[in-house]
Amino acid sequence: MVINSTLAGVIREARLHEEIGEIYSMSAGIQGLLDEEIYDLRRQPPDLVESLQRTPGSALSTCRYRVKPDEYERILQILKAHDIRYFLYIGGNDSADTSAQIARVVEADGYEMRVIGLPKTIDNDLPHTNHCPGYGSVARYIAISTMEAGADIRSQRSFTPIDFIETMGRDTGWIAAAAALGKRREADPPHLVYVPERPVRLEELLEDVQGVYNRYGYAVVVVSEGLRNEEGHTLVESSGALEVDAFGHRQRGGVGEYLARMAMERLGIKARAEKPGVLQRATISLASRVDIQEAVMLGAAGVRYALQGISGQLVILVREPGPQYSCRPGLVPLEQAANGVKRLPDEFMDYENHLPTQQFHEYAMPLIGDPLPQFALLREARVEKLLPPR
Repeated sequence: MVINSTLAGVIREARLHEEIGEIYSMSAGIQGLLDEEIYDLRRQPPDLVESLQRTPGSALSTCRYRVKPDEYERILQILKAHDIRYFLYIGGNDSADTSAQIARVVEADGYEMRVIGLPKTIDNDLPHTNHCPGYGSVARYIAISTMEAGADIRSQRSFTPIDFIETMGRDTGWIAAAAALGKRREADPPHLVYVPERPVRLEELLEDVQGVYNRYGYAVVVVSEGLRNEEGHTLVESSGALEVDAFGHRQRGGVGEYLARMAMERLGIKARAEKPGVLQRATISLASRVDIQEAVMLGAAGVRYALQGISGQLVILVREPGPQYSCRPGLVPLEQAANGVKRLPDEFMDYENHLPTQQFHEYAMPLIGDPLPQFALLREARVEKLLPPR
């Protein structure tokens, strides 16, 4: 969600240094570089660069392309042809791997160029960094959306009392856990949260839903798209789930609709499913102020590190100790971050009650920026019944 903020930080910082000549970008990530689709960012007016911080999507476009071994030579030739000496690549796990490969090729050739990775993934699953730019914003989005959906489902509990909210999260439950950040009372939604880190049995999940329904008259349940059963397989696979992307990642989805159908069939209670989908990473109006600031900071830090002669490193967020939240830039070798997965720690989830712990709240709340809204809840002040029951 804040990839453009990191880009803004890079452009702004690069313009401050005389030793940097042209500022180029590749269109659609590494695939654009292979096609030599290169654009001049110095032509962009300063006010437009600043507005990137409130622009969703990727202003440079993106791709899911795995570079073939024999294509790195072409990448090197293009970099040399345009006299590119600093290469900064914004992305997640796979982008870190691509950057690491480019750093190795450049070093082996003896070409003088610095390679820096800049993290970006709403899944928050890059190792070694305290959190990833983009996570604070998606956490804020899913927390508020769950509060809003919960209020709506509570109001219509007489006819559709069960709602399953399916979040992104192929291998990790960081986004799903954030749905509980707006939960202030035990009765507030979400009532249950299920993540891929711990396998579930369908029967037990439905029993939990029945219990919440019996207690409150409705149930709001948040599930990660990559929810798994005891055999390690996804709880449900949609018709397209057997397909894989260029990096071999299996496509997930459909668990919310599946669970809603199971709840109606086996519990006899009307249920529905919500799947925010791309809205989770595109709703810039709910972006975290802290997230945007940190994304800009890391972009600028990447430029400074490259100018210092540092290469083959990923810029990370290092959380300072103490009660006051603060993060600073740090570095970790790209090869250590590439293709790894940072899972939700056990201490962040209460798996008996299927809700995030206080430790998770303390970790995530500072990342979402401004305080979450508070909704009114009318007190029950019943008037005495005067007529016989109907």
